[in-house]
Amino acid sequence: MKRGDIGKLGEKLAKGFLKKQGYRILETNYRCPEGEIDIVAKHKDYLVFVEVRTKTSLKFGSPEESVTGAKKKRLITTAYCYRQTHDNLPQLWRIDFVAIRLDQKGKLSHIELIENAVNET
Repeated sequence: MKRGDIGKLGEKLAKGFLKKQGYRILETNYRCPEGEIDIVAKHKDYLVFVEVRTKTSLKFGSPEESVTGAKKKRLITTAYCYRQTHDNLPQLWRIDFVAIRLDQKGKLSHIELIENAVNET
């Protein structure tokens, strides 16, 4: 599987998983000059920005470990951009991660939701 295909599959799996957890998907692959957010959703009283990380091997670390400090800052900046350009959003918001591991055949072996994975500090 190519890297782009792995990412697309991971986002598809994450959307299905999030829906089962009660998330309502508003938008996917939101882009602005500051960056990209894989999934924008509502969950309970929160607007949730979701970063999906998909890996086929733990050779270079887990999916969660692949999110750098610079990426976290870009996610926060992009979330602010989204909030400024959209109306009628919940006041409360957070950034979650969905960590996905696939086996060598591209089948799901593990999926985990990490709520409030990025703080503004």
